[in-house]
Amino acid sequence: MRRVCKYLSPLFVCALAVLSAQAQAPRNVRVDFKETTLKNGLRVITVEDHSAPVVALSITYNVGSRDERKGRTGFAHLFEHMMFKGSENIGSGEHYMLVFNNGGNMNGTTNEDRTNYFEVLPANQLDLALFLEADRMKSLAITKENLDNQRNAVQEERRLGVDNQPYGKSSERQQELLYDNFAYKHSVIGSMEDLNAATVEDVAAFFKMYYAPNNAVLVLVGDFNTTEALAKIRSSFESIPRQPNPPAVDMTEPQQKAERRDSLNDMLARAPRVDLAYKAVAGNTPDFYALQVLGAVLQSGQSSRLYQKLVKEKEMVTSVGGFMDEKRGIGAFYSNATLRPGVKTEDVEATIYAEIERLKKEPIADWELQKAKNSTRRNLINGLQSSLLRAITIGQYVVYYNDPNLINTRLDKVAAVTKEDVQRVANKYLLDTNRTVVITMPQAKAKPATGSTGQ
Repeated sequence: MRRVCKYLSPLFVCALAVLSAQAQAPRNVRVDFKETTLKNGLRVITVEDHSAPVVALSITYNVGSRDERKGRTGFAHLFEHMMFKGSENIGSGEHYMLVFNNGGNMNGTTNEDRTNYFEVLPANQLDLALFLEADRMKSLAITKENLDNQRNAVQEERRLGVDNQPYGKSSERQQELLYDNFAYKHSVIGSMEDLNAATVEDVAAFFKMYYAPNNAVLVLVGDFNTTEALAKIRSSFESIPRQPNPPAVDMTEPQQKAERRDSLNDMLARAPRVDLAYKAVAGNTPDFYALQVLGAVLQSGQSSRLYQKLVKEKEMVTSVGGFMDEKRGIGAFYSNATLRPGVKTEDVEATIYAEIERLKKEPIADWELQKAKNSTRRNLINGLQSSLLRAITIGQYVVYYNDPNLINTRLDKVAAVTKEDVQRVANKYLLDTNRTVVITMPQAKAKPATGSTGQ
């Protein structure tokens, strides 16, 4: 074969390699875990892995902005900041110092459906990670000084990320238009007015209700002995009292009957932008995975249909992309495009809609389906190499779907998607009556008036 390949063209050799790769069945990827529930309801999942001398600890609380009520938006995210302001045995800012000084890393994140905290440390610092998380779970320092400090920090974060960011208001407006249910209708970061209205009593009640062991999942991944680690986890966390379960969140979302549309003028934007969203389906469902594949075909990477049509062929936009959002409730299929000078937004919209109509009428190509599946597989396997991402992912799957084993079965769900599935979900969800459109136009800053200086 070596002598023959010497005379083959590079293109033909490449084709042979592709065919050979496709002929080989993909290897199974599996994360072996142990699940334990403590007496106070804390769910613990351990993944023993001695490939590197590190441990990753992730605690995911079953609370996000969807749990907020009107007049208190941004509270889940504000509380994420509060959790770093100290507890019974840890002073304000010491959490960061202790982790960083011991060679580790840490952070916290909030979205609509959950709040997550994590530390990555050398394996010999497992006790430190457990102590820090247990201390603030049972004895957070809730004071007016801490609240005012972090309220100001979150408000500054809003200024940087939304109010003074090009297209920042566009995304927020689209979310308001897209959803009817308040759970997803408001942004995670909340409004300035609601942040100002938060009180110490609000914080204390929120902490007691949502930051209880029975409303959390602890995932530990890394270089440890499972039996010893579980004994340490019990010693640190099992004495924390459980609380009544928080109220269930109404996630019902009425069917959309007509297109929703708005236009914004943005002084920070330098080019017009088109943002589209189609109300779709909850995560971890067959239609969700089919829409993920559809999204890869339509708008992921330079080989995608919208990139080839809008960027390469027609040269109408500088960028185009999007994603299928994964939520516990109804998620949405998003697309956006930033226009070149002189191009009309209605022409870009028309081109996108034409490509969507083509998806509805014609099955996608075999290579497009395979590309989408390969991309999903690559991204998931790359994530599994990280102890931290394994810990965060498992915790999220437990909180979202009560299924830690989804980390082992998710690729099978994507692999099951067919070309017919992609065509079916395009016809089911990508409808003009199911669409929310926000058009953002640059707006020049007003010039200051010049007064006369004549005598």
